Amino acid sequence: MQRLESILFLAREPLSSRKLAQLANLADGTEARTLIRFLNRLYDAAHRAFRVEQAAGGFQLMTRPKFADWIRRLGNQPVAAGLSSPAMETLAVVAYRQPVLRADVEAIRGVNCGEMLRQLMDRDLVKISGRSEELGRPYLYSTTRAFLRMFGLRNLDDLPRAEDFRRPIGDSNNDATTTPSTESTAEGRAE
Repeated sequence: MQRLESILFLAREPLSSRKLAQLANLADGTEARTLIRFLNRLYDAAHRAFRVEQAAGGFQLMTRPKFADWIRRLGNQPVAAGLSSPAMETLAVVAYRQPVLRADVEAIRGVNCGEMLRQLMDRDLVKISGRSEELGRPYLYSTTRAFLRMFGLRNLDDLPRAEDFRRPIGDSNNDATTTPSTESTAEGRAE
């Protein structure tokens, strides 16, 4: 357990259970997941400021969301707020429509998005994921693991859906699903 905990402490990105098992010299990914559950129970019982979270297809030691403001004071956290509104809009279109053509992103946004896509690729939030079968075989764009990490998502299924934001007018007893705030993604790693 201590080997696993030390690897999680030093990991700069989420690691799969199989990779954790390999690095900690465990039997397999199942043993790693079992130990992660046990570690989280220990952290919860001791009211620790951190826990092991599943993100971007792996596991990573992260601080709890309620400490996000304190962690932000360090200034070394990836900041989603550092993205401009046009960049966030472009990123949202790519995230929800992927794999998507640049022409489709431009049709939705109503403006040229070539430079914005390049900037998002420079930040490793968007990648070229292939070519379309359409005339000219244009590039298809998708999000990256860094995108998942920045927004605290385990996978693309964790993206909020439109239904999560819709509430009938005057219905205060609606049981709509609440979407986690991106504030919790700035929770950072415990170091």
